[in-house]
Amino acid sequence: MRTLSRRSFLGHTCLVFCGYASSVKASSLLPKKSKLLIKPPLKQCTYDQVQLGASLLRDQLNYQVQLFMGISDDKLLKPFRKRAGQPAPGEDMGGWYDDSRDFHIDPNNWSSANWHGYIPGHSFGQYVSGLARSYAITGDEKIKQKVSDLVHKYALTISPRFFENYYLPAYTYDKLAIGLIDAYQYTGIEEAKTALDKLTTAVLPFLPEKALTREERRARPYTQEAEIWDEPYTLPENLFIAWQLGMGERYKDLAVRYLQNEALFDPLAKGVSPLKGKHAYSHVNALNSAVQAYLCTGDKKYLAAARNGFEFIEAQSFATGGWGPNEELIAPDDTETLFKSLTETHRTFETPCGAYGHFKITRSLLQLTKSSHYGDSMERVLYNTILGAKPTLPDGSTFYYSDYNNKAHKFFRDEQWPCCSGTFIQLAADYGISAYLLERDNIYVNLYIPSQVKTVIDGQTVSIQQTTQYPFANSSIVEINLEQPKKFSVSLRIPAWAGKGTQIKINGQLESTTIRAGSFLELTKVWSKGDRIEIAFDMEMRLEAINASYPDVVALLMGPLVLFPIAAADVRFTRSQMLSATRISNTDWSVVNGEQKVYLRPFMHIKDETYQLYTKLVEA
Repeated sequence: MRTLSRRSFLGHTCLVFCGYASSVKASSLLPKKSKLLIKPPLKQCTYDQVQLGASLLRDQLNYQVQLFMGISDDKLLKPFRKRAGQPAPGEDMGGWYDDSRDFHIDPNNWSSANWHGYIPGHSFGQYVSGLARSYAITGDEKIKQKVSDLVHKYALTISPRFFENYYLPAYTYDKLAIGLIDAYQYTGIEEAKTALDKLTTAVLPFLPEKALTREERRARPYTQEAEIWDEPYTLPENLFIAWQLGMGERYKDLAVRYLQNEALFDPLAKGVSPLKGKHAYSHVNALNSAVQAYLCTGDKKYLAAARNGFEFIEAQSFATGGWGPNEELIAPDDTETLFKSLTETHRTFETPCGAYGHFKITRSLLQLTKSSHYGDSMERVLYNTILGAKPTLPDGSTFYYSDYNNKAHKFFRDEQWPCCSGTFIQLAADYGISAYLLERDNIYVNLYIPSQVKTVIDGQTVSIQQTTQYPFANSSIVEINLEQPKKFSVSLRIPAWAGKGTQIKINGQLESTTIRAGSFLELTKVWSKGDRIEIAFDMEMRLEAINASYPDVVALLMGPLVLFPIAAADVRFTRSQMLSATRISNTDWSVVNGEQKVYLRPFMHIKDETYQLYTKLVEA
C-alpha cells in the first residue's frame, strides 16, 4: 500500500472536497413515505447540502478518506475470506483486525494480554460507512466504486462460519450493518440490502435472546473473559434505521427485541442512573438507540431516557466535554473518580469513539428539543478532543485516548486498527451535517466553521456561506446567497458562555435585538443576495472546577476552548493569575507566576509536549 505522509496528503485536500457536490441519486431506493411516528422539529441536512471550507475539520475528513481509499480490497477483506475458507490474498491489516489465534487475556494479569486477532474484521463496516458518507458529500465516483466493490466482495464471504468462536458477534454485526445500511442509502447499492439480509440471518444463531448486560452474560457459561464484553444493547439504533429505509420488516422487531429497557432505559426515564461501572462509549452510544426507539414507536419513555442519560453523562464530564476515564462511567454522587484519574491513569477519554457517539446524541437531541445546550456540548467536544487527535497512520496506529493526567501526553494505542479507527472516519464525515439544521423557513447555524449550506425555501435555492477563524477569532461572517429577495430566518446559536458584549451586525449595522446566552437567536427578514450577518462573541476567560468537591482544581477556558498548561505539573497559580492569561500568538497563551512563565495551548495545537488539563489553585 502506498504510504501517506501528512504533508503530502494535506497538499491534495482540494482534490475531493473543494467546491459544491452534485446531488447523490440514491433516493429512488428509499421509502416514499416516512415510517417515523415522531418527526423532529428540526431536520438534519443531507450530506451533500453542506460543504466544509478550509479548516482542520476538512483536513481530518480528507485524510481519513484517502487513508481508506488507499488500502487494498484484499487487505480489508482478508479476515472474512479466511473465516469463510476462501482464498485470502494480500497482506494482513494487523492488530485487532486480523483473523489470528494469538488473542489472549488473563483477567488476573492484564499486562500479559495479546490483542492480536481480538475481533477480526470488526471495523470493516465502519470504514465502508465513512466512505459511503463521503461519497454522499462529494459525488466522487471513485469513492462509490470502492464502496461498491467492497460490498460485493464482502457479500461473497457471508455465512454463519464467520461468527463461530467469535468473541463479540453483536458488536461486529452492528458495525457491519451500518456499513451496508450506509452503502445502500448513500450510494444506492442494491446489493447492500441483500447482503444485510444474508448477514442478519447468519448472525442470529449467535446472538442472545435479548440485550444482556455484562453481569447477566457473566452469570452464563463462557470460556473466555472477552465473551462477556459483547454489546447487543447497541443494536437497536441501526436496526431501526434499516427498517425505516425499507430494508426489511424484521429489523424493527429485532430492534425492539434488543432494547435494554429494564437495565438501562426504564431507570433512566425515571431519572435514576444505572450507569455506574458501565462501559462508557457503548452506553452513551446506546442513548442513540433510545432516540430511534422514540422516533419509531412514539414512546416518550425513550426520549426521557435519552435526555436524562445525557444529563448524567454531562454531570460526570471533564472540562473538555470528554468522559469515561478507564472507559467506565461513574455514579451521580461520585466526587472522587474524576479527581483521582488525574494521577492514576492516562486512559481518560476514548476519543474518536466517544466523540462520534457524543455528536450523534447531541445532534439528535438538538433536533428534538431545539435547545442550543446540545450544540454547546457538541462544540466543546469538537474543539477540545477530536480535533486534537493524532491522524491515523497507514499501519493502523490510532489515537485512542485523550490524556488528562497531570503529566499528560498524546499517544497511539499499542495495538493496530482498534475500534476508534472505525469511528474516526464516520465522525469526520458527519462534521458538515452537524453544523446546520433546518426548519421549513429557518436555517439553524449550530457550529461556527468555514462552510456552505444549501437548501430550498418555498421553491427557491438559498445558500449561506460562513467565513470564520473561530474559535481563535471571536467572530463569524454569514453571507446570504439567493436569486430573488426572500423572507426567512437564520437562527444563530448563542453559547451559554457568551458574554454581555456579544454583538450582531447585519450589513454593517448593529442589531438592537436582545442577545440571550444559551439560546438560538432568530433573525427574520427579507434577505437579499450578498446580505451579511456578522456575529462577534464576548469571550471572557473563565475557570471551571473538576467538580464541587474540588473547587480549587480548575481548567482555564476562553469561549469553547480549554487552554492546557504545557509542562507545568509542579507550578501553582492563583485564581487571578490564571484569569489574567495573555495571548501571545494564534495558538499560545501565557500565565506568569513571579519569575515563572507557563505557556498554555488548545488541545488541537499540542504535539509531543507534556501538558495537563487541571491546575490546583493556591491562595493569593
